[in-house]
Amino acid sequence: MNEYIPPFPARPAKALPTFELLRRSSRNFIAIWEDKAFEYQTMQTRVLARQVTICNSPDTVRQAFVTDNASFERKSPQMRQILRPLVGDGLFISDGEVWKTRRRIVAPIIHGQHLPNFAPMMVEVAAETRERWRGLPPGSEIDALSEMAEMTAGVICRTIFGRELGRSSARAIIESFTEYQRQIDTISLLSFAGMPDFRPGFLQPASVRRSKNRIIEVLDEVIESARNRRGGPEDSVVGMLLDAKDGDGGPLTHEAIRNEASVIFMAGHETTANCLAWCWFLLSQAGWAENAFHAELETVLGNRLPNLKDVPDLVYTRAVIDETMRLYPPIPLLTRQATKAEKIRSRKVEKGAIVAVIPWLLHRHRLYWDKPDHFMPERFLPGAPAVDKYLYVPFSLGPRVCAGLQFGITEAVLCLAALGQSFRLRLAPGAKVEPVSRLSLRPGEHLPMILEPRALPAHATTLKRDDKAAAPLGVCPVHHG
Repeated sequence: MNEYIPPFPARPAKALPTFELLRRSSRNFIAIWEDKAFEYQTMQTRVLARQVTICNSPDTVRQAFVTDNASFERKSPQMRQILRPLVGDGLFISDGEVWKTRRRIVAPIIHGQHLPNFAPMMVEVAAETRERWRGLPPGSEIDALSEMAEMTAGVICRTIFGRELGRSSARAIIESFTEYQRQIDTISLLSFAGMPDFRPGFLQPASVRRSKNRIIEVLDEVIESARNRRGGPEDSVVGMLLDAKDGDGGPLTHEAIRNEASVIFMAGHETTANCLAWCWFLLSQAGWAENAFHAELETVLGNRLPNLKDVPDLVYTRAVIDETMRLYPPIPLLTRQATKAEKIRSRKVEKGAIVAVIPWLLHRHRLYWDKPDHFMPERFLPGAPAVDKYLYVPFSLGPRVCAGLQFGITEAVLCLAALGQSFRLRLAPGAKVEPVSRLSLRPGEHLPMILEPRALPAHATTLKRDDKAAAPLGVCPVHHG
């Protein structure tokens, strides 16, 4: 029978007391939700001095993030405090005129129109990973989470920062981002106590400061390198940012460029790496899905590497990725702060209140999903019932929908396909996988898996297609972008 229920944290029988909720949140945000939370459509509580309203139905999600977005545009104090030391006034946490200006600059740079230039680099990095794996003895154990992080960092380094960033610098950024996330507080007690949205640098743990400074040092080198080679044949997103104009028509400051580069790396590397790691785990546990995935690769690709025009034809590969992000949304908590008093359904929302959409709950809601805890890629295949776009929000939605949505989806499809042609991954004996979320949702600190080589088909039936015709680019299945 084609059924598999992947792991999730135990669900408390009833809502946790405030201080126990805060304590558990700092360890694993997705472990705090009582069983009935997966049925509620709205929730409202008070955490210390801060009112919290949770939108957990299509109409409330639409109201908070689309219809009344102007009232809930600002990111929460917790998110600003967590990320400001690293990304400053970067697009992810800015608002108002700064956000509008940066969005206008950044969105076109990482938009799908640049995918024809970016996709070959994605495949190139995936192919290099594949060749490195082929050089390992059969049955070698790898850390799939670390491997995917290094691969996606390689993609980001080439497409966003240019080819000048060496492997050692890429590894330094990966390790520093990981350490930064391990040390930060997901929940800020000061903000819930109503304290001002400010945390002096000296209050940050020394390990957080070291990680942040290491990242900034590497990014400064990248920006300076891009500045020195401007006008060359191989530009980068950082190079495009150097040519961009701010709201007053002048160039972006060095700090603004570094902030946006940090946001792009964080969003484009961490989330895609986690998604791919989860894909390998889920495929290893669901034999029917893994067989369908490999059959599609043989039909569509044969023995050649994938390219951008293959993305629309890799429908099962895409369905695996979409279902993976439903079960394990890369960012399982989307929070805003009310800039004025509002009302969501019958609930009054105070000015300054936290308004949250929680993909971890929404994507597993028992009223809206059939077998919500099951791994079922088939629910995203053509011909399946349409998915309500206000129920599936792995990239957020509304004006603040992820600007790199098409980039991330295309990268995931191409990399999963390129590696899947040559390998199966099997969970290492004795390994235990437990989803953990502080900022992003990971399968723990490591994902030990065994490499099992697959022979590429010598003669495979490849899908016939007019290669001269421009295939439509991969987009979100629920039309976010």
